Parts: sequence; C-alpha cells; structure tokens
Amino acid sequence: MNLPYFLGCPQWQHPAWNARLPAGSTPLERYSQVLNCVEGNTTFYATPTQAQCAQWRRQVPDNFRFLLKFPRSISHDKLLATSGKEVGEFLEIVSPLNDVLGPFLVQLPASFGPQHLDNLWHFFDLLPAHLTCTVEVRHPAFFEKRDPERALNRGLRERQCARVCLDSRALFSAKADSASIVDAQRKKPNVPVHLLPVDAAPVIRYIGHPDLESNREYLEPWVERVANWIEQGVRPFVFIHMPDNGDALNLVSLWTALLNKRLPDAPTVNFNEKQPQMGLF
Repeated sequence: MNLPYFLGCPQWQHPAWNARLPAGSTPLERYSQVLNCVEGNTTFYATPTQAQCAQWRRQVPDNFRFLLKFPRSISHDKLLATSGKEVGEFLEIVSPLNDVLGPFLVQLPASFGPQHLDNLWHFFDLLPAHLTCTVEVRHPAFFEKRDPERALNRGLRERQCARVCLDSRALFSAKADSASIVDAQRKKPNVPVHLLPVDAAPVIRYIGHPDLESNREYLEPWVERVANWIEQGVRPFVFIHMPDNGDALNLVSLWTALLNKRLPDAPTVNFNEKQPQMGLF
C-alpha cells in the first residue's frame, strides 16, 4: 500500500486497535502496514535511546515517516533558547531514523509569543541544513492577522518551513459530557484554522468530534484541499486525532472513504473489520 500522501495518528498503539491492525511482531510494525506516518509524541515526553530508535527503524518500511517532536525541555521549558550542543545530542540519538524522518515538529506552547521569535530563527540556525521542520504555534497573537503573525509567516516562508495547521473546530463543537472530551478540550488549543502556503509539504492535525458523523462537515473541505494537493503532486501530512484515540481508526476510515470518493483511483486504507462499523455513508 503506497498512499500518494502521508496519513497517520498521534501514536502507533492503542489497546482498542488490536483487533483492527494486521499481524506483526510489534505494535509499530502492525501500525506501519496500514498507515505511513506517525507523530513523534514519544520524543516530546522522554528522549529514547539510540538503540530504541534503531529498533523502530527496523520495524517500518522505507516509505514510512516519523514526524518527531523536539523534547519538551527544548520547546516548552526553554522556549527554544537552547544550545547547539543540546540540539546536536538529540539529533545524534535519533540518527538511526534519518532516512525515514519527515519534518521535525517544533510544537510551541501558548507562552511562546512574538517576543520569542528570535529564539525560533536562532534555533533554525542550529540545525543541519538538510533537516526540515514544521512549526505549530499557540499564542493568540499569531492568529490575529496583524504584525506578529505577519512576522512569523514571513520568517517561515523565508526558511521554506511549513506552519502546522491545527483544526480543533470539531472537538470544540462537542458538548463536554465525558472525561475524554473534557480532557481533550483542556489540552488542545482552540485557535482559528490558519494555513500558510509554502513550498514545504503541508502538515494538518485534525482533532475530531467524538460522534463520528459530526466530523463530515469539518472534513469535507479538507478532502477537497488534500485531493487538490495530491493532483498537483504535493504530498501533505494528515494526522487524525480523537478525544479518545481508541476511536481514531474509525475516523481514519471515514476520512479515507471521503477522500476515495473524491479520488476513486487512490489506494485505500483497509483495517481488519472485526468491530461493528460506524456507518460511513
């Protein structure tokens, strides 16, 4: 299965997915037989060993991509005011994955505001020239279409760096009537959908509504945009989240059904259907 774009989830294992993924010796191997990228949340919370990274590399095909997050200590605790030594040590640890790396995810907290932009540009200067990044911001000033956002977007364009487009509208349209929704709405930013056109591959993070069918109206514009990108030869990264990520594969099924209706010749994503299906059409 070779999708003309990259599709994945924020993790590669969940107990609810066990019956739906192909057979394999590890959760990552099973996941990578169906989906071709993953968000690297693992490296955000704890830096793995180089040996662990080498094991991950052996478990995925050559066309798989990891979008690793820089450690929280760099992006959140220090707001990117870090040293080349610290960055270099992290890059050396993950080097066994070099040939299957997508852009690194530089996910920044809401406390990273316009006054910290020089940190971001200096951080880019610390990186080897062959590495690419995509940046997610959460400070309100970067969504107001004023000078701070213009400065951010201009700097990203100059460096041919994509700006992560986080779409949490479906999540925040849901009534907070369960622990998973309350937790997701607390942790995820409720920000406008701003997409920055650059030559770099777009990165979309979609956070879904817990009711599967309620996602249609939010997904359909993305279906058209992603289909247009594919027809233009662009390979975007699309990440599917749910308040409870045990439900994420159901949303992946809905997404791919909608996209395959728009692009009938595109390969589809097939899971083992051992669970009752939530109606797609």
